[in-house]
Amino acid sequence: MSTKNPDLTLTLRGEQAEIALITLNRPAKRNALNDGLVLALRDVFQNLPSGVRAAVVHGEGEHFCAGLDLSELQERDAGQGMQHSRMWHAALECVERGPVPVIAALHGAVVGGGLELASACHIRVADDSTFYALPEGTRGIFVGGGGSVRIPKLIGVARMTDMMLTGRVYDAADGERIGLAQYKVPAGTALDKALDLAKRIATNAPLTNYALMHALPRIAEQPADQGFFTEAMMAAIVQSAPEAKERVRAFLDGKAAKVQKS
Repeated sequence: MSTKNPDLTLTLRGEQAEIALITLNRPAKRNALNDGLVLALRDVFQNLPSGVRAAVVHGEGEHFCAGLDLSELQERDAGQGMQHSRMWHAALECVERGPVPVIAALHGAVVGGGLELASACHIRVADDSTFYALPEGTRGIFVGGGGSVRIPKLIGVARMTDMMLTGRVYDAADGERIGLAQYKVPAGTALDKALDLAKRIATNAPLTNYALMHALPRIAEQPADQGFFTEAMMAAIVQSAPEAKERVRAFLDGKAAKVQKS
């Protein structure tokens, strides 16, 4: 399925077209992000088909995304620079706070703005070719796509500071160890693993998935008493859905699979 921007493609997968595969398609540029591609990401996530239950973001070629396309970097005054950054914020907010869970299938370079995009996704699967970096500090610029908010939540302020001050590069193994990815798989298999996870996630009750995406991060930032109250409200809302009642009834009737050690 084509989009308005040829550098981004949307393909529907699954028996009921319930999985959206969103592919960055600038392999000659290592899928570097320009404004057109960022806005295309925004538009895709704002207009996902109604039957989609999970999404996967992937990069064509040897790399997920090598960051900002510096060849298109323009001189801006402070006001213009702030507005440009806020445009990126709004676009990646559509990924993080959109209608469905998003899995990033990572390989090769996950650098700068590419890491900012990956951090806006809910699950990250990295293959053994993956490497992570935030070179903005050594290039005289600063992250502007939400990275200073999202990445420290994954790895902590001290590690992000080190990456930006020194240009430190993490490989796939160390990236998983510090929290940049939840899964590490053999080279060339990140997309398969991401699609498998998306297929599993798509079978969940949609309201439960939505609550996990939208309520859980907010609860984590609330004081405990507010978090407990928000949790109680979400638990009441989610369990009142007809699909939730059917699933609980199936479990009690012995028709649902029990949790087992994998």
